[in-house]
Amino acid sequence: MRIAVLGTLAVDRVVRLEAPLQIGGHQQGVALDDRCGGGAANAAVALARAGHHVALVSAVGDDGTGRMLLETLAAAGVDTVEVAVLPETTSNSLLLVDPAGERTIVNLQRLHAPAPERLLRLALDCVYVRSRAPGLTPLLAELAQRTTVVAHVPPCADGAVPAQVLVGSASDLDPGFLSDPYAAGQRVSGGLADWTVVTRGADGATAHGHESTLHEPARPVTPIDTTGAGDCFAAGLVHGLANGLSMARCLALATAWGAAAVATDGSLPDDDFPPADGV
Repeated sequence: MRIAVLGTLAVDRVVRLEAPLQIGGHQQGVALDDRCGGGAANAAVALARAGHHVALVSAVGDDGTGRMLLETLAAAGVDTVEVAVLPETTSNSLLLVDPAGERTIVNLQRLHAPAPERLLRLALDCVYVRSRAPGLTPLLAELAQRTTVVAHVPPCADGAVPAQVLVGSASDLDPGFLSDPYAAGQRVSGGLADWTVVTRGADGATAHGHESTLHEPARPVTPIDTTGAGDCFAAGLVHGLANGLSMARCLALATAWGAAAVATDGSLPDDDFPPADGV
């Protein structure tokens, strides 16, 4: 399948903490090597591991860091032709990982690229959008007329995210949205959303549709690094949808992929990813 992933590509500057993060305290940690990250990159690599042709639509700076990211993604099988190289500094984040695998992300630099109208010239089976960039609404509306669009929320403004499937973490959504996710998804998508999927960490994930609500419990794993778990969950969802699976099967796949990411040390899925179950 031909899939485009739209969103952030960044370098993660990683520190593994020796104790849980404490506000106002002094922490001991070990700085690890910089690594490729960003929500779009995580999802793109997971989908490429599953055998899809994945075009990453993003941007990097014209610097050594940007070139390293492009080389890493190309080696992972991701098509980087649609990654714009701009005369700016590549996005980068400080990533703090505690002994339980929980991560805290501090965005240090964000590269803001113009709306990627070049997406409209691609023949695609599905598009995954992991971006809060302003000005994307008209582009998503046109894409949704051509193919299946899976988009992350927030943003949650009325009509801001025209997509057939919305996915977001309960920790990022306000109580009003969570009180009726299907109705909220209808509002945010301008009436296009068939499903609104909410992830709840150890409590699993729920897909809210017009006629049914589906729940999938979390897979039991030993956490190593939760970085990219939500992105890999979304990639599993896209993988199932692109292959025409029912939402129940898509949700099971997504949960398995998210769990595999939690049990992986790193921002990107490794060579053993995705898990064997599924299509």
